Parts: sequence; C-alpha cells; structure tokens
Amino acid sequence: MGEVREQSGSGELDGLLARLKEYEGQAAATSGVGKDLVNEPMIRHWCEATGDGNPAYAGPEAIAPPTMLQAWTMGGLSGHTGRSSAYEGLFALLDGAGCTSVVATDCEQEYVRDLRPGDRVTFDAVIESVSERKTTKLGSGYFVTTRMDVYGAGELAGTHRFRILKYAPARKKQEKPEKPEKQEQDSEKPAEGAGPVLRPRPVINRDNAGFWEGVSAHRLLIQRCEECGTLRFPWLPGCNACGCARWDTVAASGEGTVFSYVVMHHPAFPAFDPPYAVALVELAEGVRMISNVVGVAPGEVRIGMRVRAEFRRFDPELELPAFRAVADGGGADGLHTD
Repeated sequence: MGEVREQSGSGELDGLLARLKEYEGQAAATSGVGKDLVNEPMIRHWCEATGDGNPAYAGPEAIAPPTMLQAWTMGGLSGHTGRSSAYEGLFALLDGAGCTSVVATDCEQEYVRDLRPGDRVTFDAVIESVSERKTTKLGSGYFVTTRMDVYGAGELAGTHRFRILKYAPARKKQEKPEKPEKQEQDSEKPAEGAGPVLRPRPVINRDNAGFWEGVSAHRLLIQRCEECGTLRFPWLPGCNACGCARWDTVAASGEGTVFSYVVMHHPAFPAFDPPYAVALVELAEGVRMISNVVGVAPGEVRIGMRVRAEFRRFDPELELPAFRAVADGGGADGLHTD
C-alpha cells in the first residue's frame, strides 16, 4: 500500500472516530462452527500446495499444519451465519463515510495446541481495534483488526488476528496526454510538484526481524534448526521438519539459480517500472526465496539461470536483496551492493 500517514482530524472525523471506537471489544462472531471436521484430505491438499512434506502431517498420529488455523473456520462461498450485528454495523458506518473499498493488510497467528483429524472446530471473534483515519496510496480510511480464538474439541487451539483497511479510494488526477517521446517516463520518478513515490515497506515482525537486520548489514541470513540442522526460508518461529523452536542462522553465499519466474507487465504500481522479472530463486544452500532478477532484460530470464545476490538501495530508508544474472563461466565472489 505504500506509505501510511495519519490524517489530521476535523470535528466531523473526530465524531466518526468516536462512533467507530464504540465497536471495539464487541463480538464479530459468536460460537461459530467450522463447516468440516479437521480432516486428512484437506491437510493433504494444503501440504501439496505448500510443498510441506513434514511426516507429522500424515499417518495415524497426524496433526494439522498449525498455519491451517484459519482454514478450518472459513465459510466458503456460502459464508457463515454467525457474523454479529456489531460487525455489520461497523461496516455500514464505514460505508456511509465513503470507505466502501476494503483490502486485507496482514495477519498474525499464535498456536496453543495441535489440531487433529476428527476435531470439531469452533471459534469466537471480537473487533479488537479500529485505528484513527490513515492516508495511504490507495486512499484514506481505517484499519480494522479482529481477533479470532479458535477451539478444537472445545480446547483453545490458537488465535488469529486479521487486519483490513476499509478506505475511500483516492481520486486519480486528470492526466494530460503526453508526447510519444515521453511515454517511456520512469515510473519511479515523481511527477513535478509531487513528493517521492516510495516502494512499499516490508512487514517486519518478531518472527522475521533477524532477517531484515541481516539485510541492513548486507548479509542474507537463513534460519537453521538447532535440533535437526534443517535450513528454512522464509523465517518461521519453529522448525517445519521437527518442530523445534530453537534456531540459529547461517549466512548464504548469495549463489543461486532461477527455479521459476514471472514477468510483470500489468498493472503498473507506483515506484515500479514494468516490465520486471520476479523469480523464485533456489539458493546454493537449498532454500528458495522470491526477489527481482536484474542485469538482463526481463524477457531473457530463464529457468536454471545462474544468479548472485546483491543489495539494491531504492531510497534512503529502503534496501532490498535482488539477484543479478551471472554470465556463463562467471566466478562467484560474494554478495554485492548496488
């Protein structure tokens, strides 16, 4: 969404905020019931989709992957009947204020106990918080956070916090036709008289903060389980091979190959200049990560192409890892900074 700014309050906005704040602490759903018992087919489909071959998720003593916590509560196309009048009232108030659009922004999960095939899932949800009005690249509106407590066989299994932005879309300025020779204008350059267009900031939390600290020191860090030695990326609070919560890090060499890729042409986002290549890179250490491939035209990126990590600065406060294509026969000489 780009930069988020607080919007100066007026009497009208302050009055609306006070009414919105009255919904904090009210139930969003009560005694909701999952449409299906925790079951092996759904677990298998999830594991196949995510490529997670952990043996704990198969066999007679199987547990469900903890990250499926929300999946057991989802209502599908027909929805759930347990949504509260408070939740409907909050959305109606926001719609009436012109905040008719919605986008999911982030979620957080905490796990208490394993869910197993045969467990009946129930849940309660509460409207935890409504922010002050914020201005983003999409428009201005309010961040609404709900907290869902999920139970399996009557015992708390975990908590799922889900945050959305309910906003009024920003109006696009009328653009004058440009001469053909100006159509190749770099989208990262701000229009005359406008502030700089910044790339979206990564979401940094307690689980991945160490990775971003490594990036600031020009190191590409991979988690390593202290129990079984399994390397993992992206960063997770526990090992997906043995479940151990203890870990340390190893620094990647930066060498890798393109495992898969896509070339982005549309839509054009602010601060990005299409076309550009986004690749799933398999590092020499065996883990995979997503980033841009640079150094060649996007149309020249190929599966199996050798790449080397480097760090590219996009503005004074943002530096990100990317991967530069390596010519055949090129030697490895460590990570680079652009």
